[in-house]
Amino acid sequence: MSVVLQVSDPHFGCEVGPVLEALVALSARLSPDLLVLSGDLTQRARAVQFDAARAFVDRLAVPARVAIPGNHDIALWNVFARAFAPYAGYRRAFGDVLEPVHDGDDLLVVCLKTTRRYRHVDGELSRAQVERAALRFMSARRGQLRVAVVHQPVAILDPDDEKNLLHGRDQAVRRWAEAGCDLVVGGHIHLPYLVPLGTRYAGLPREVWALQAGTALSSRLRRGAPNSVNVVRTGAALDALAVGATPPGHPRASRRCVVERWDFREADGAFTRVEQTALAFGDGR
Repeated sequence: MSVVLQVSDPHFGCEVGPVLEALVALSARLSPDLLVLSGDLTQRARAVQFDAARAFVDRLAVPARVAIPGNHDIALWNVFARAFAPYAGYRRAFGDVLEPVHDGDDLLVVCLKTTRRYRHVDGELSRAQVERAALRFMSARRGQLRVAVVHQPVAILDPDDEKNLLHGRDQAVRRWAEAGCDLVVGGHIHLPYLVPLGTRYAGLPREVWALQAGTALSSRLRRGAPNSVNVVRTGAALDALAVGATPPGHPRASRRCVVERWDFREADGAFTRVEQTALAFGDGR
């Protein structure tokens, strides 16, 4: 443990076949320990799309999995279903737990459901959700990388994405930084990037990073960003990576990870690693 594969926004119903096969091959190559599905598994929350998403996840054959629904995983046009059973299709395919937690030897992943039946696109965190996650991070064991999973982003690079920011993000980022969170992982906008949240939220007590994923499989690409996934390596998974050494300036780091971005390259018909960043964290709480 641990190699984590983050797959976001596959949008089954708009998936691209060759990209899907390439991602199955990448999973077989990397043998991840944990699969993180950060929402928008389907395009229109239809039963056939959920079935296809579940079949794909089964093909990835990852031993452990956490998942959250995205805004596309709630029926848009079926008003009755949206009002009274918004997650019925998701539950049938991926189970009743909408905010799963993965507690491993060197990794704690806390998932937050940011979708709401009364919001078509926007995401939201309640005070209760923020505090519940903070308490889990505060109870983490030394050496566990602490990760929050949301659908909508807590930080953006392009001002045009202001409308996509997660409601309740300011309270969440500050409280989770105090509690010892290391990464906030998201999707939604189909743009991959890794940014330190201290540059967006002044006065954080410690550094937290936002890790955004592109769309893993769909044809709904944005601004030239290809299909992509993220890989996070921590604990024993770093032993073979020279880049996994604690970076300078972090002499008291108690945990570390390497974050990788893998893009699909049509010319090769495969996912290729295009970025690799080493991060180190101290307790600082």
